[in-house]
Amino acid sequence: MTAPTSDRRARPAYAWRVVDIVVAAVLAVACGLIFTLWSASWSVMQVPFAAFPPAGGLLTGGWVIAGPLAGLIIRKPGAALFCELLAAVIEAALGSQFGLGAVFSGLLQGAGAELAFALFAYRRFTLPVGLLSGALAGLALGIHEAIIYYAEWATMWKFVFFIATTISGALIAGLVSWLAMKAVAKTGALSAFAAGRSNREV
Repeated sequence: MTAPTSDRRARPAYAWRVVDIVVAAVLAVACGLIFTLWSASWSVMQVPFAAFPPAGGLLTGGWVIAGPLAGLIIRKPGAALFCELLAAVIEAALGSQFGLGAVFSGLLQGAGAELAFALFAYRRFTLPVGLLSGALAGLALGIHEAIIYYAEWATMWKFVFFIATTISGALIAGLVSWLAMKAVAKTGALSAFAAGRSNREV
């Protein structure tokens, strides 16, 4: 006996479709290119923060945009993790200066981004959830970077760096991803996704 239609609609559809996989892969490729450009420009972007390097964490959000963006658009368990990790793999394959470290970092960042959606059982995809996804991804980046690249920093510097990467993740990854999702949804390009069918969600 099948469940009533109203019950089926009340439960989020967790199964991935072919279109979900294809769009996640396309997003990952696009974000992988962004990651690569971000990495190539990193030495220049850090110049204004030479006097206080931890503040450079405010610019790290470009590396964690894939997870929140995929989570907000695809709205399926694993979307944020999959896209962030695949984008990091692409970055590494394109010759990132961070090498395989970018892949491990992508795994942690993707897990952070994914956690935000999991906390709401993949039922809420509002701006606050997008901001949280970006913030957690940014925090994961900060922790990884502090352990691998900035182990010699004083505890206070690391603390400031964590705050900076978290803020950057929330604004650059979370806010920008949410705005991008809403803008694209208005064009009708996301009609195959819940993101396109619930354009009035706030």
